[in-house]
Amino acid sequence: MRIILYTGKGGVGKTSVAAATACKIAKQGKKVLIMSTDQAHSLGDAFGVKLSNTPLKVSENLEAIEVDALIENEAIWGNIKGYIEKLMLSKTEKSIEVEELLVFPGFEDLISLLKIKQINDENNYEVLIVDCAPTGETMSLLKFPELFKWWMEKFFPMKRKAAKIARPIIEHTIKIPVPDEGTFDEIESLYKKIDELHELMLQKDKVSLRIVTTPEKIVIKEAKRNFSYLHLYDFNVDAIIVNRIISEEGGKGYFEKWMGLQVENLKDISESFSPVPIFKTELMHSEVRNYTALLNMGESIFKEVSAGEVLFKEKIFEVEKSGLDESYYLNINMPFVDKKELNLLQKGDEISISIKNEKRNFVLPQKLHSKKIIKANYEEGKLRIQFN
Repeated sequence: MRIILYTGKGGVGKTSVAAATACKIAKQGKKVLIMSTDQAHSLGDAFGVKLSNTPLKVSENLEAIEVDALIENEAIWGNIKGYIEKLMLSKTEKSIEVEELLVFPGFEDLISLLKIKQINDENNYEVLIVDCAPTGETMSLLKFPELFKWWMEKFFPMKRKAAKIARPIIEHTIKIPVPDEGTFDEIESLYKKIDELHELMLQKDKVSLRIVTTPEKIVIKEAKRNFSYLHLYDFNVDAIIVNRIISEEGGKGYFEKWMGLQVENLKDISESFSPVPIFKTELMHSEVRNYTALLNMGESIFKEVSAGEVLFKEKIFEVEKSGLDESYYLNINMPFVDKKELNLLQKGDEISISIKNEKRNFVLPQKLHSKKIIKANYEEGKLRIQFN
């Protein structure tokens, strides 16, 4: 099954573009599901229908769903949430504050991610289109597998066998509950799902992201930051969609100054994101709020292009060996980064890269495990790290 995720700054028309893509692909005869992971759902509004947590047929070959985190909650969280509640209540009484703490950080993101995996595993569709939340929340969603594993390791450091032996002593002496067999089973199951999900999201032949922007400077800057962060996490961006372009006819008179700025900004987009394919669509004459209007929009964006294909695939990480001094170089494509906001740290076989308020820790390729960083340079959108 092909998976395409749409992201972008709030208000750029991301939901409409995602829905338009779904309509075009379904019209070509493929069975498509479009899913909204934004808790402030607007997908149903785009189609002019009421959507729920169960897929609803919108047209031939096309179904739509809005993920309800509350409904999905118990099926995924179950015994683990119950154990955390016991742990928190072991030294206190149940209160509103404890209830609030039981809302797992980023829980809606976890629900959305696991729903993507569930739909992929069930394999009832040929294409899944995901209408993601605005940029910041999308990044939280995409980096969640790594963060979740770290969080669980800190929260559940004990091993099953050790816990079984120590349970009577711990519970009797310090009055702290130890996870039972059922809870350990759920933790292991969740680990497995998250690992498989992470592997799925990095399959560039199957999963890609598309950034929606408008031809406005502030929105383009956000799109560039988004593009950098997605590269940092090794996700494949296969298209940029420029929405709400003012036509030459509409740009006369009052909008004449806007047209001048738009020409300049469209040039910036073309120069900045190349060679990633860039698709453009003009500002519509009316609101795009039904299947026919969305299909027309999809046709105007992709024209003769097959919207369901992987439109571009770039190698983000690359290791090369220098023949001169036996050094190794790790090259990471990270465009649009301000060098002043870039930090790099090595600890053992891991490196940490941070860009402003985004940070990623990852394990180095095997051949670099015994090497140390000598120096690093950032030029022309590429971080080049030398090891020896």
